[in-house]
Amino acid sequence: MVAPLVPKTPAKSVPNTSLLHMPTVRDLPVRGTCKMKRAALYVRVSTDRQTVENQIARLTDIAVGRGWQIVETFSDAGISGAKGRNERPGFDQMLKQAQRHRFDVVMVWAIDRIGRSLIDLLGTIQHLEACGVDLYLDQQAIDTTTPSGKLMFQVTGAFAEFERAMIRQRIHAGLKRAVANGKTLGRPLNDPKALDKARQALGSGMGINKVARQVGLAARLKAELVA
Repeated sequence: MVAPLVPKTPAKSVPNTSLLHMPTVRDLPVRGTCKMKRAALYVRVSTDRQTVENQIARLTDIAVGRGWQIVETFSDAGISGAKGRNERPGFDQMLKQAQRHRFDVVMVWAIDRIGRSLIDLLGTIQHLEACGVDLYLDQQAIDTTTPSGKLMFQVTGAFAEFERAMIRQRIHAGLKRAVANGKTLGRPLNDPKALDKARQALGSGMGINKVARQVGLAARLKAELVA
């Protein structure tokens, strides 16, 4: 007896996974790479008996924690913060390198390491701001890489302008008071008889500018020559 024929169910086709497209690194969305900030350390101690190593260690730990790359360390050892820029070679070099955009942020342990004069301090902050360089002060928790820190830059700039205006006002007030008290402004003449010599030269027909140069008088005294 012959068995009845049973129709065969067609087999389901299985896709060849070897032909499927697998995502590669090239197919993944590319995100903008974050540029690592370049940091410069500025450290200072007032006496030779002190060391800058503690300041460097502290600032280095902070830079590593923030992912900043330390590219330069500027140091002034045994130099008072009351000294000017021309007497602090490390400080002077740091400001010059900031102008050349060698780093993005200056890290300092405390604000008095920069300077102890308010005018000098505000001038330094404004200099760094003009160079596009941020400032991080550890002990004062000031960080101008943040929006609140940038606001501090603007506020200190206003204080700097106010301080300069007050200095100009005090100078002008002092000059007016000196004139009112009968004082003569300017440097005294090296030769007290210079005016008499100049008048004699003028009487001989010599020009006033030539007389002033020859006798050594300032331009402001020309009026006295012809008086």
